[in-house]
Amino acid sequence: MGFCGLLNYNAEMKFEWDEAKSQSCFARRGFDFAYAAKAFFDPNRLIQTDNRFDYGEARYQLIGKIDGRLFVVVYTPRGEAIRIISARKANQREVRRYENRIHDH
Repeated sequence: MGFCGLLNYNAEMKFEWDEAKSQSCFARRGFDFAYAAKAFFDPNRLIQTDNRFDYGEARYQLIGKIDGRLFVVVYTPRGEAIRIISARKANQREVRRYENRIHDH
């Protein structure tokens, strides 16, 4: 996965997701996709193309901060909406990548 830069997101973005997956995330991780969507508004967010597999669509990983904690959100653009596929707290490697990128700029 390579860093693909920052995309312009704004408060008028539309998000969508599978509600069952969002509830599963809440049950396992303590937050749902509505909360995870806040990561898109981190001005220092990082976005990488997720090309580990052939998903049949473009997928991206966003690392962004919410309430002082880093999260990873996997998503795909769907028309005019951002479809959230999964979300989790960032691991140490991802935290370092985010912090290194911030310090480099």
